[in-house]
Amino acid sequence: MENHFERDDAIERQGSCLLLRYASQNSLDESSQKHITRPNGKEKPPYRNHHHCHRAFDIVNNMRKQKLLCDVTLIVDTTEIPAHKMILSACSPYFYAMFTNFEESKQERITLQGVDHQALLLLVEYVYTSEIQVTEDNVQVLLPAANILQLTDVRDACCDFLQAQLHPTNCLGIRAFADLHGCLDLLNHAETYIEQHFPEVIECEEFLTLTNQQVSKLISSDRLTVPSEEKVFECVISWVQHDLVERQRYLSLLMEHVRLPLMSQEYLVQRVEEEPLLKCDLQCKDYIIEALKYHLLKGDNKICSIKTPRTKPRQPVGLPKVLLVVGGQAPKAIRSVECYDFREERWYQVAEMPTRRCRAGLAVVNGRVYAVGGFNGSLRVRTVDVYDPIIDQWTTCASMEARRSTLGVAVLGNCIYAVGGFDGSTGLNTAEMFDPRTQEWKGIASMSTRRSSVGVSVVNGVLYAVGGYDGASRQCLSAVESYNPETDTWSAVTDMSCRRSGAGVGVLDGILYAVGGHDGPLVRKSVEAFDPETRTWSYVTDMTLCRRNAGVVAMNGLLYVVGGDDGTSNLASVEVYNPKTNTWTMLPSSMSIGRSYAGVAIMDKPI
Repeated sequence: MENHFERDDAIERQGSCLLLRYASQNSLDESSQKHITRPNGKEKPPYRNHHHCHRAFDIVNNMRKQKLLCDVTLIVDTTEIPAHKMILSACSPYFYAMFTNFEESKQERITLQGVDHQALLLLVEYVYTSEIQVTEDNVQVLLPAANILQLTDVRDACCDFLQAQLHPTNCLGIRAFADLHGCLDLLNHAETYIEQHFPEVIECEEFLTLTNQQVSKLISSDRLTVPSEEKVFECVISWVQHDLVERQRYLSLLMEHVRLPLMSQEYLVQRVEEEPLLKCDLQCKDYIIEALKYHLLKGDNKICSIKTPRTKPRQPVGLPKVLLVVGGQAPKAIRSVECYDFREERWYQVAEMPTRRCRAGLAVVNGRVYAVGGFNGSLRVRTVDVYDPIIDQWTTCASMEARRSTLGVAVLGNCIYAVGGFDGSTGLNTAEMFDPRTQEWKGIASMSTRRSSVGVSVVNGVLYAVGGYDGASRQCLSAVESYNPETDTWSAVTDMSCRRSGAGVGVLDGILYAVGGHDGPLVRKSVEAFDPETRTWSYVTDMTLCRRNAGVVAMNGLLYVVGGDDGTSNLASVEVYNPKTNTWTMLPSSMSIGRSYAGVAIMDKPI
C-alpha cells in the first residue's frame, strides 16, 4: 500500500519573493517611486506567474542531478548526495541552522549521523520536488529521518500512513514506534485503537511480548472495551504463562487491575478461584475474597461497602457505529454490501461477499459479521461467510449441518444460533448453534413447529422464534416459541395478534417488536410489541410503508427497519421507530438499491 503525499511547501510560500511583481514596495523610498495609475483610477494588479516556482525548482533539481552549482555533498555511509545549501536551508530548519550558525556552513562535504541513506535520498528528492511516496517498506526509516531533519510535513504523512494501517496484529508495535519518535497524535490514536479492539489485540503474538509495566498500564484503563472482565483475567494468565519463571512474580501486580468483583459469580468460583497460579499467591487470594464479598452484598450496599478500583465499571469510549446491509434480492440474489454511517448520514459500499447470497441470517460476534446460510440464486446453502471490517475482507468458516434459507439468526452467550428456515424441499423445525471459539456447529433441541421466513431475537437471555411459514400446513404463523439455552428446551409463548411470515424482529429496552410481514398476499405495515414480563402483545403505530422480508436492528433506543418489499417491488428506504414518541420517521438517505431478504447488523466503524 502506498500513500502519495504532495504539498505546496514552505519553499513555494517563501518563494513569493521570486515572483515578478509590478507594485510599490515598502522597502523602497516611496518618494523615489513614480505612482502610475490606470485611466479609471484603479491600480493595475500585480502580475503573478503561478508556474514560476515549480518550473524554477524543476530546473534546480535537474542541476542537482547534473551536479551543477552544488555547494554541499551529504554523506551517509557510502552514499553521497550533492545538493544546494540554499535549497536545503529553505525547507529544513535543521539545515538552516547548520548552514547559518555552525561550522558546517564552511564545509563542502558533511557526514550525517543517525539517518538512513535510502531515507535521505527520498527526503532530498522531496525538498526539490515536494513529492514523496510513503510505503510499508520505507515508513520505518523515513519517519525518524524526517524527524531529525525537521521535515514535519513528511513526518505527518508517515504518521497518517501508519494510522491507516492500524490492525490488532500491529497496533502495539505502531504505538511503541510512535512513542519512540515522539509522534503524539499517532501515539494517542494507537492507544485508543488498542483499547477499543482489546479482545482482538490480546489474541495476537505482539501482546505476549509486552513488559509487565505495559500490560499493567493497558489493563488498568477505564476505557478498555471488553465484553466481560473475564477477558482481562484470561489475558493476564496467558501473559504470565508465556514465561512462567520470569513473570510469575508480577502476577499480583497485574491482578490488582483485574476487576474480579464485576465478573459473574459462576466464573469467579469455577474458574478464578480454581486457577493454580492464584492459589499460590496470598495477595491474589485477597482479591478473590474481596470479589466474593462483593457478590454477597445486595443493591446499594455493594456501592457503599466496597469501594476499590476493582469495583468501578469500565467506561469505554466506544467506536462509532455503522449499519451493515448484506446481500439480498434486487431482484435476484446479489453480492453487494453497503454501510450507513450514522454520524455522516451517508451510505457507502464495502467489500462484496465472495458469492451471491440472499435470505441469509446475520450475526456479529467479537467484531466480525457472520452471514449464515441463505440462497445463492440456485441453491439453498449451509455455508457461512465472515466479514472482518478492519481489513474490509470476507472469508469463510465452518458450514452448518443443514441447508437453511429464510432462517432466523441471533447471538446468545457469544454463540450464534441458526433457527428454522427452508432447505429447498421442506420447512425446518430444527436449530443449531455455532461456537466461534471451537469453530463448530452442533444441533440443539427442535422447535414444535416448522418455520421458514421466521423472525428471531433475544430478550433477557431467552431466544424467541416469531411467526414464519409452516410448509406442512401451508399457513403463515402467529405462533411464537422461546428457547432456554440452559435447559435446551423450547416453550410456547403467547401468539401474536395476527399471522406474520417474513416479519422483522428487533428488541428495544427489553420489549420485542414484530414488524410487518405478510399473511398470504396481504403485506402488513402493522407492528406489535411483546412484553416478556406480562407475556402480552400490543400494537404500536403502523409503519409508513407495508414491508415484508425487511431487516430490523436496534441502536441507541431506536428501531431501524431496512428495505424489504411491499408485495410489488423491493424497497431502498429505511424507517425508524422511536418508542418514546410512538412514531415512525423515514431515514433521509436511502440505500443505493432496493433490497429484500437482506441481512442487517450494527457493528463498530473501523478507525
